[in-house]
Amino acid sequence: MNKFWKTVLTTTVLAGTADIIAATLMAWMRSGKFPAKILHYIAGGGLGLERSMKGGASTALLGLCFHYFIAFSFTLLFFLAFPRLVFLQGNKYLTGFFYGQFVGMFMAFVVLPLSALPPSPFKLGNALISWTVLSVAIGIPVAMMTNKFYKSSTV
Repeated sequence: MNKFWKTVLTTTVLAGTADIIAATLMAWMRSGKFPAKILHYIAGGGLGLERSMKGGASTALLGLCFHYFIAFSFTLLFFLAFPRLVFLQGNKYLTGFFYGQFVGMFMAFVVLPLSALPPSPFKLGNALISWTVLSVAIGIPVAMMTNKFYKSSTV
């Protein structure tokens, strides 16, 4: 495996893990109890919520696969866009913050409406909190790793 793919996969694992930890902590803080079925909920995007919440370990594993596939997709998109879009090569923290906002908006307005999850009302305050968490968990790490990769490599 070449350096590009190793870096993309490493970044995916880092960002995806940070994101699932952040999502778990946010759900716990909102409800006051540990969200034991968070991976089942993610699997609900493909299976439907009612079916996924009745599932067992294999459903949770499917949710984990969906989660990391989404993290991989957004990581790869940034790695591929970075050398082509000069504005991404500016301040890596600011770029990462705004990329996290983009990821949040894309998930909220494109991915989730196309999923099998039931629609939920859009609440700007909740969205801004979630998108900021995505900026910290996904956007900034992806921007930092991408910046480091392209500065140290000749691709």
